[in-house]
Amino acid sequence: MAFQKIVVLNGPNLNLLGRREPGVYGAKTLADIEAELRARAGDRVELVFRQSNIEGDLVTFVQEAGLEGAGVILNAGAYTHTSIAIADAIRGAKAVAIEVHLSNVHAREEFRHHSYLAPACKGVIAGFGDQSYHLALEALLAL
Repeated sequence: MAFQKIVVLNGPNLNLLGRREPGVYGAKTLADIEAELRARAGDRVELVFRQSNIEGDLVTFVQEAGLEGAGVILNAGAYTHTSIAIADAIRGAKAVAIEVHLSNVHAREEFRHHSYLAPACKGVIAGFGDQSYHLALEALLAL
């Protein structure tokens, strides 16, 4: 399954990366992560980046990506722990998604230990900071 396109989706508050709790989420901005991921991807795959603080937008983005056969790198932020709708979108659109987190969610508050998305995703990568996105990219490209 070679992807021509990978959609990188970021959920709520990820637009604040670089200034939001840098001790937890790192000092890089979302734009920094995008630039580095584009450089790593080179001409191997088309990358599309989207961010929204709105759950319904993420549902739509997942559906669009899945229906067009694009791979998905998904950092749904707090929606990871609450959104049945995003999980249903992954399943319904048959999206091949990898859930990513900058922090190790299992070393944090108890409520962050459960993901509604993980059972619908191909895999989960957490705790490697911005490298979580790089690992997800390589994983999708290797499928």
